[in-house]
Amino acid sequence: MTENTKTQQENSLEASSDEALKKRSIRSFVLRQGRLTKGQARALETGLPQFGISYSPEIIDLNAKFNRTDSKKILEIGFGMGETTAKIAQTLPDYDFLAAEVHTPGVGALLKLIEESALTNIRIIQHDVVEVLQNMLTDASLDGVHIFFPDPWHKTRHHKRRLIQAGFVKLLCSKLKVGGYLHVATDWQEYAEWVLEVLNAEPQLQNIAENYAEKPSYRPLTKFENRGIKLGHGVWDMVFTRR
Repeated sequence: MTENTKTQQENSLEASSDEALKKRSIRSFVLRQGRLTKGQARALETGLPQFGISYSPEIIDLNAKFNRTDSKKILEIGFGMGETTAKIAQTLPDYDFLAAEVHTPGVGALLKLIEESALTNIRIIQHDVVEVLQNMLTDASLDGVHIFFPDPWHKTRHHKRRLIQAGFVKLLCSKLKVGGYLHVATDWQEYAEWVLEVLNAEPQLQNIAENYAEKPSYRPLTKFENRGIKLGHGVWDMVFTRR
């Protein structure tokens, strides 16, 4: 192989790689495997078959998944280690929660909490929520969406990775019933201002408050949040309803 041919092939490979990166959709999360505890591993093995929903690009029947038709259906996006989701599910037993998270230790932790508290109104899907919304949920199928403390991606060059973007909000609106709600909470003021601006710009949404809402009673204070409040840090809740 000549040096010239080798250089041409290398340039071609670099061009192909650049094109692939351009076409790849931006992820709003960084996939970290983390370390599973024995309890989380056991919960994954025993609980996922019962409470998990496998991703598949086909519409699911939420009523069938929860075995009841008269309950409100809420999508929880990015539940972390699951403490808040489990507490809300306990507080609102007449509501059903489809909980989406990509990180395995968090899925295992929530499954463990489901078992410990004998919860029956949570189903977990471990997949990118954008594809879940696009391919698995029918329009106007949700009564609410919770997004609590999403990654603020505070560096300017990372703002494109933020979950709350105009296109994503429009997608959420298509899955919300008229009168359904979107509840976002963050402890990062600049991100709160960003979220409020994006949500106010969506004509299908109406703010229930003038700007930021009082914390709804169903959202519990996390240990991290409580510690931050004692240190004088702020938390901003935004609740909008679907027109």
